[in-house]
Amino acid sequence: MSVDKSKVLQLFEQLPESAKQSAFDFIQYLSAKQNQLDWDDIAKLEPDAVPLSQEEKRQLNSESGFMSWEEAMNELNLPTDIKS
Repeated sequence: MSVDKSKVLQLFEQLPESAKQSAFDFIQYLSAKQNQLDWDDIAKLEPDAVPLSQEEKRQLNSESGFMSWEEAMNELNLPTDIKS
């Protein structure tokens, strides 16, 4: 489906000022969503040639291992039973 850009701009101009930021944010969201890769796409990518930073190397070699969300929340003394 092809949309006439001038009609989109016309609709945007007709919006009240209070709605223009929301419209812009939504268009920005739709634009960003088109460029997102899913895990299958990421798995197909070639590894990059950028060497790891010192911090990344330190984290990879750390003995601390993986920390779950609950462990992190407990470490920060935050509640782990948050309902959404």
